[in-house]
Amino acid sequence: MALSTSSLLSSHLPIPKTPKPPCLLSKTHHPILSLRPRCSSSTATPASTSFDLRSYWTSLISVIESELDAALTIQYPENMYEAMRYSVFSGGAKRAPPIMCIASCELFGTPRAAALEMVHAASHVHDDLPYMDAAPLRRGRPSTHAKYGVDVALLVGDSLFPLSYTHVITKTPSDLVPREVLLSVLVEIARTVGCNGMAAGQLLDLTGAAATGEVEVLQVLEKKFGGLAECSAVCGGMLAGANEEDQAALRQYGRTVGVLYELVDDVLMESNGRAGKMRSNASVVRTLGMERTLELVEQLRDKAKNGLQRFGDQYGDRVLPLYSFVDYAVERGFEVEGGVEAAATSSAAASS
Repeated sequence: MALSTSSLLSSHLPIPKTPKPPCLLSKTHHPILSLRPRCSSSTATPASTSFDLRSYWTSLISVIESELDAALTIQYPENMYEAMRYSVFSGGAKRAPPIMCIASCELFGTPRAAALEMVHAASHVHDDLPYMDAAPLRRGRPSTHAKYGVDVALLVGDSLFPLSYTHVITKTPSDLVPREVLLSVLVEIARTVGCNGMAAGQLLDLTGAAATGEVEVLQVLEKKFGGLAECSAVCGGMLAGANEEDQAALRQYGRTVGVLYELVDDVLMESNGRAGKMRSNASVVRTLGMERTLELVEQLRDKAKNGLQRFGDQYGDRVLPLYSFVDYAVERGFEVEGGVEAAATSSAAASS
């Protein structure tokens, strides 16, 4: 999943400015995003509004939580594993990366897989550190470094990344997934977190590159957030045997949805005084203004849905979860949380 000039940031960015439309965003449960009712779009979408994304999402969370719980039983040194579990089983975790991976996998008729949540959690641990974004809270409770200390938090992130690779290798049935495909998935995950992905995005954020213009701020969002969504979407397709053209379409879809989600987060955070966010410079609203940010939200939503049309023609209703993720990224019409307390309790009981 190399993030290169073929990505969202090349021929697609800067996204051309358009005349201010009379309406932008769809009706939502969020007061900030309900300021502008969405106009009819030229993007033809299947009946994603009839698809029950919430039920689909929640039905998968227990499966993902169970796998994470089994992979993170308390061992020696106990303090390390307790901190790792604290980071992974954080309140309000939506488990979006593995669920997008599963949806992509199921698109091609192959049942479920998951492991990207460890990468997701590790990126949050490092992102929150005092010399990064300096966030004292994560999902309404003390971030890992605030609870366990900076030294332990740094080691927790370092431990979760390789643990995710181990989980992929040991939990993927060799009779279902060829070895070369498994290796390609590991390469995707490694690139996501490395010097061309999250690490690069964090550095650009720290150096203030995001504040210089549209291309720059969107590049930071793509590398910090779009890359993991791209990885989630394309790895699901790879595990299910998708061809190169379908993989390319999934990459663009995931990358676009990842950036779209963060753009909407930025709108909501700016309206709330950036509560919980400390040092990050990657604010599209502050760099480009609210009006331009809302234009980008609409354009990226349409782009993500347009990219899925090829799958609707081939796979029918199996594409509906991916369509629904696009609208959820904007509308946030429901809350999803993992079974934090249940998972933490079961592992603690097993270790005692």
